[in-house]
Amino acid sequence: MLVKWIRLTVVDRRGFERGQRKWAGLLGEPGFRGQGGGWSRSRPGVAHFVAFWESRAFYDSFMARSHDRLAAAQVGTFKDSQVRLFEHEFDVKVGFEPVFADVDVLRLAHSRVREDRVEHFTLMQEKVWNPAMAGSPGMVRGMLGQAPGEEFLVLSMWQSAAERGKYRPERVERLALRAQIAADVEALAGDVVQLEPAWTV
Repeated sequence: MLVKWIRLTVVDRRGFERGQRKWAGLLGEPGFRGQGGGWSRSRPGVAHFVAFWESRAFYDSFMARSHDRLAAAQVGTFKDSQVRLFEHEFDVKVGFEPVFADVDVLRLAHSRVREDRVEHFTLMQEKVWNPAMAGSPGMVRGMLGQAPGEEFLVLSMWQSAAERGKYRPERVERLALRAQIAADVEALAGDVVQLEPAWTV
C-alpha cells in the first residue's frame, strides 16, 4: 500500500474548505483506499492529509489523469505544500485499515534515519515502539511507512486527544532511550492532527 502525506499552510480557510469537497471525486478512482485530514493542534493554519492507494501504479495513473481537475478548486487557498510518498512496511497493532470514522486524532512522526542504522531503527519500531503504542488506551491503529533516502513515517490513529495525552512524555523518553533513537535518527519531526470529519473520503 502507498501512503501519501501532504502538509500545507492554508491562507483562505473558507475557500480551502469549500474546495475540499471536490476530493469526494477520489471515491471512483481505481486503487484508491481512503483519505483523511485535519488541522495541526500546534501550528495555526497548518493542515495535514494522508491518502492511501493500493499501489504506486494506481496512484501514478490518478496523478496523470484526474488529480489536477480535483485540485483546481483549491488553487490559491494554500501555500508551502509538502508532499511525501511512503510504502507501507508494517502495522502498528494489527490489521491496519485506512479508516477514519472511529478516530479523532492522527499522530505523525517523520524520521530521517542514518543509513547504517535503518535495520536497527525498523527492529526497534517493531520490538519497542509497537508494543508500547499498541498497549496505549485509545490507540486504535497505526502503521510504519518507508520512503527512499532512509525516510520513515509512523502514523497512529487515536480515539481522542485526551487518550493521546496519556502517552506520557516521560514514558516516551524511556522508550526512546531503550530504542537508542538518538543513535538511529538524524532528524525527527512530528505533529498531532485534529481530524476534520468533513475531509474524510
